Amino acid sequence: MTKLSVNVNKVATLRNARGGNIPDLVKVVVDCQLFGAEGITVHPRPDQRHIRYSDVFDLQAKVYTEFNIEGNPTPEFINLIGKIRPAQVTLVPDAHDAITSNAGWDTLKHKEFLSDIISEFQSMGVRTSIFVDPDPEMIRVASQIGTDRIELYTGPYAMQYPVDREKAVAPFVEAATLAKSLGLGVNAGHDLNLDNLHYLWQQIPWLKEVSIGHSLISDALYMGLKETIKAYKNCLKEAADMG
Repeated sequence: MTKLSVNVNKVATLRNARGGNIPDLVKVVVDCQLFGAEGITVHPRPDQRHIRYSDVFDLQAKVYTEFNIEGNPTPEFINLIGKIRPAQVTLVPDAHDAITSNAGWDTLKHKEFLSDIISEFQSMGVRTSIFVDPDPEMIRVASQIGTDRIELYTGPYAMQYPVDREKAVAPFVEAATLAKSLGLGVNAGHDLNLDNLHYLWQQIPWLKEVSIGHSLISDALYMGLKETIKAYKNCLKEAADMG
């Protein structure tokens, strides 16, 4: 079964816009799990414009599903992972001023660096995942690095999906098939939504996890959080009729 991990960064963004504690991030995380989410994802950035490092500590005791912490492995981030020991860490090559993640790692260029970081996290008992583009070479090197999983950056898939969904998904199926053959678990994330998620899952039903934030939180404004999580989980089932 493909797990749905809800990225709650946008909830923190809304809270931070006015200060105070509305909406209550901890309550939202508890409710997401109560409503069926199998994981919670956060991505603290150096400027702390949404998820703060203090939030990660507040959530530690409240996430009883899978806690996935994303980020660029700076010394501060590595220290955070060492203290929290989440179920999974996803390494993302974000610049400090990135608005959102928009590219995967060049695993060949950063092979030694990533190998060292992954070895350190695995020694803590933390499952590791590397954010990558659907590039066969990058995936082969990721396997050599020793990561447990990769997370496919699905932004390009989402962009091309309305035009030609078969063409959009083709490189991701190839990448996921290669990763599976190399013994890597495959996650996916970025710009996935209620329109394009089911088709991606149909083509790659062995996805371990999808991490979704912006679209899910946006849909919740209209549908409510409980119904939105239910709708996204339905996209990860054969019974769903999403066209």
